[in-house]
Amino acid sequence: MITHRAVAGQPGEVRVRAWGEGAASAVTSAPSMLGLTDSWSGFDEEGFLATLPALVRETRRRHPGLRLPATGRMVEALVPTILEQKVTTLEARRAYRYLVRRYGTPAPRSGTLAPAGLMVAPTAQAWLRIPSWEWHRAGVGPQRSATVMRALRAASGIERLASRTAQEAAAALQGIPGIGVWTAAEVTQRTHADPDSVSVGDFHLAKFVGYALTGERTDDAGMLRLLEPWRGQRQRVVRLLGLSGVRAPRYGAKMTIQDHRYH
Repeated sequence: MITHRAVAGQPGEVRVRAWGEGAASAVTSAPSMLGLTDSWSGFDEEGFLATLPALVRETRRRHPGLRLPATGRMVEALVPTILEQKVTTLEARRAYRYLVRRYGTPAPRSGTLAPAGLMVAPTAQAWLRIPSWEWHRAGVGPQRSATVMRALRAASGIERLASRTAQEAAAALQGIPGIGVWTAAEVTQRTHADPDSVSVGDFHLAKFVGYALTGERTDDAGMLRLLEPWRGQRQRVVRLLGLSGVRAPRYGAKMTIQDHRYH
């Protein structure tokens, strides 16, 4: 077992304990995974804050400890993000849970620290060995499963993207057929704590951002125009809007969940 004090001698000190294979790596990466390496100094400068809407400034005041995590784990972020393409969150999480329980491995246990039944996601090699019918049983269509397979055939190269800038990583990911702007942005937001990436193509985001900033819903192009004054910090602005308590009105019926797992 390895013990590491992530924030030593400060209020709210974080202690990390890790065990099993990969323990040293987990401890080393803990500060960035907790957002402790994410600096908001530029965002919090008086001149920049003055350019923000009152709603965003007030939300920042109420959430001074908000940080963006940087996991550095490209494959772990990429697979579930691909599963979220063009489906509801419920469908994507159900599929991921099914596949992890079928093809993942039990988490190492140390005493009673790890809950029984906790699973570790499959390795890239294990994902590649999942047969087509199991993807179907998970509710994952051939387009998404094929994208996972294409991406993970170059898994070692994808993992190396963690050492590049968020912009370089996003551009490289988009070179893989089936991975577009939305998927790349969702990944680098998690792996690189990207302060600027915007999830263009999200079903709800543009409408929400438009409503929060103007009282009117908008599309992707309109959202990008609204966020343009804060380029370089746009993801931070979006996160704060999400914490503001504003909720855009919903119109029409909810998307119907199609279940073709047993057809």
